[in-house]
Amino acid sequence: MSAEQDIFETLGECGITKSAIIDSAMELYVPHPGIETEELAREAFGRELDFAVSDANICILLHAATLLETEGKSGGLPGLTAEEYERDPVFLIADEVLGIAIATYIAGHKGIFEFTRFDQKKPGILKSLGPFLDDAIAGLIGGVSSNMYSRSMMGMRGTRGTI
Repeated sequence: MSAEQDIFETLGECGITKSAIIDSAMELYVPHPGIETEELAREAFGRELDFAVSDANICILLHAATLLETEGKSGGLPGLTAEEYERDPVFLIADEVLGIAIATYIAGHKGIFEFTRFDQKKPGILKSLGPFLDDAIAGLIGGVSSNMYSRSMMGMRGTRGTI
């Protein structure tokens, strides 16, 4: 991925679109003060998503997940055969660490709770992704979703800022 390449181009090569990410997030949407409708939630989530991926660190972590998937499928990861990778073994926690890192970077500790919710339920595109990408995208959705809900509450108190 070059510095000029959008992370959505890289994710698109793995079959992950911005729309699929938003759709996955909306599968677990819960009406909340300030975002009472799914339409409002889609708009707010989209803004938060754009803001999150404007950070090079998030893009690099997501890019790393795509590379780990490629290596895992080919058996190129140290200590993990391609067959083990396909089974997503319980001893593999690096994928969870990656997802947690993304969620925490975006939204702090609140992001971890949303990451866990999405990681366990695997809505939308998450259920079709490999071990590293499902957790990286769950971390992205969890962090972004957490910020969306937090900012909606800030708006209810009259302190809504712009992203």
